[in-house]
Amino acid sequence: MTPIRHADGASAQRLAALRHFLLDMDGTLYLGPNPIDGAAAFVQYLEESGRKRLFFTNNCSVDAAHYEKKLADMGIPAARGDILTSGEATVRYLVTETPHRRVFVLGTPSFEAELRAGGLELVEDAPDAVVLAFDRTLTYAKLEKACGFLRDGVPYLATNPDKVCPTATGYIPDCGSMAALLFESTGRRPKTIGKPNPEMVAMGLRKLGGAPHETAMVGDRLYTDIQMACDSGITGILVLSGETSESDLARAPQKPDYVFASVQALHAALRDADRATA
Repeated sequence: MTPIRHADGASAQRLAALRHFLLDMDGTLYLGPNPIDGAAAFVQYLEESGRKRLFFTNNCSVDAAHYEKKLADMGIPAARGDILTSGEATVRYLVTETPHRRVFVLGTPSFEAELRAGGLELVEDAPDAVVLAFDRTLTYAKLEKACGFLRDGVPYLATNPDKVCPTATGYIPDCGSMAALLFESTGRRPKTIGKPNPEMVAMGLRKLGGAPHETAMVGDRLYTDIQMACDSGITGILVLSGETSESDLARAPQKPDYVFASVQALHAALRDADRATA
């Protein structure tokens, strides 16, 4: 049986009882354009064993349609409704929880299109809110303008707190690093909508129809994926194929229920747990 690292009395029986899986993508199912070994087989096993899955990502630099194609190219079938991004969650939050309809955005053209599709107006002057995302089109002009709005007290949201984004060639600055730059310039910190906000889990459970006690979050980050699992009362499964290393885990306050080298090892453990409890 594939070794499982336990925490807080977690067991193979508990693993087998999980029926709903929230799956991070960057660093968990793939790195950049390259799938992680065994990712497609793991997702296929979830389906074969009657489990439901929802693909979760804080990376909203592209939309759900992009992820649908990317996963399909890796042999992982997914419809757009199977994917929840922090961008979608941010649009939902703005539309349903705030009066903000005119927004100044630091984000990619794809994210800008997602905001417009949600009924929001993108403006350069007198915004109701500043919205920060993982912006691979970031310019100094955007930063300069955002700083002025933040110093004027304009409400400020960020899609996610990820410091880096894993790629095939290494880590690149993500939304959290950009927020840190703005903090140093303005003293303002944003309200974060994506992981680890427990509302992301609530959205996921509504889509899957699942209950917290039978749901797991699988991801490679302690401060987003596992923190969200801890705050939401669901099972946290950490994989060491992305940002988190063994040394990070040893000194981190977040304690995952299970730790695996990758989803390939998780697949083996889940299969063995199912056999043992059949």
